[in-house]
Amino acid sequence: MIDARGGGMSPRGGMSRAAVPGGVGVVGVIIFILVQVLGGGGGGAGGTDPFGVDAQFGPQPRAPGSAQGIPAAQDPERDLKDFTSYVVTRGNNVWERLFRQQGQPYQRSTAVLYRSGVSTGCGDASSAVGPFYCPADQRVYLDLGFYNDMSDRLGAPGDFAWAYVIAHEIGHHVQQQLGTSDEVERLRREDPGQANALSVRLELQADCYSGVWAHTVFRRGDLEEGDVGEAVAASEAVGDDRLQRQATGRVNPDSFTHGSSEQRARWFNRGRQSGEPGDCDTFGTDDL
Repeated sequence: MIDARGGGMSPRGGMSRAAVPGGVGVVGVIIFILVQVLGGGGGGAGGTDPFGVDAQFGPQPRAPGSAQGIPAAQDPERDLKDFTSYVVTRGNNVWERLFRQQGQPYQRSTAVLYRSGVSTGCGDASSAVGPFYCPADQRVYLDLGFYNDMSDRLGAPGDFAWAYVIAHEIGHHVQQQLGTSDEVERLRREDPGQANALSVRLELQADCYSGVWAHTVFRRGDLEEGDVGEAVAASEAVGDDRLQRQATGRVNPDSFTHGSSEQRARWFNRGRQSGEPGDCDTFGTDDL
């Protein structure tokens, strides 16, 4: 894991917040940004998140600081950093083993912790983007401040709510390794009218892959029923319907890019109950 919280991003421009519908108050704006933070289509040049839409590119101010991490003794987020490292390591271990069982190679993903902004293979990102995966450099990018946002803004507190977010992003890495993200990006270019529907399937599959991880750590005794409940609550908290209702008071299923609360929780639970990646084929079913 790379700790870039003391670093700044290069002045090339960056991922910006997508347009927010008019008539939304300050809290609504924050929630709508969080919608973008926890979701996002995969593949292509842009990054992918668990709870939002595709990141867009635009100028962002340079973040101050050096490229050094924060000394452990001075790090108020030390425990969260250690837990994040545990989830990333275990996540890669799970998928490395599953790929090996199928005779396939697996390139481990690296997590990068950042604050304010960070340079990535997909461009320069501000913290407004939140957690995201960049397929260009195969890294998961995490602003630890989002841990508090999940509790304060989304009503999804707890370490394993955060673990769900990380495992979801690693799920996007699995999709990149399998070529799923590239195939979805190709289909979206060929038929832009299906872009949202394809994005929903991609996101729900990443939720299911997150559940596959949870199945393994639960079986090892590293996860308890209460922890599972936190993860399920987090998946429900970032459903498109719930977030749209909070941000605008309205729900538009045609604009969904990540799936409803019910869908996200159901696909997470599907992976968690079986532990089989083959049960996460959201593209081969009409019943999402």
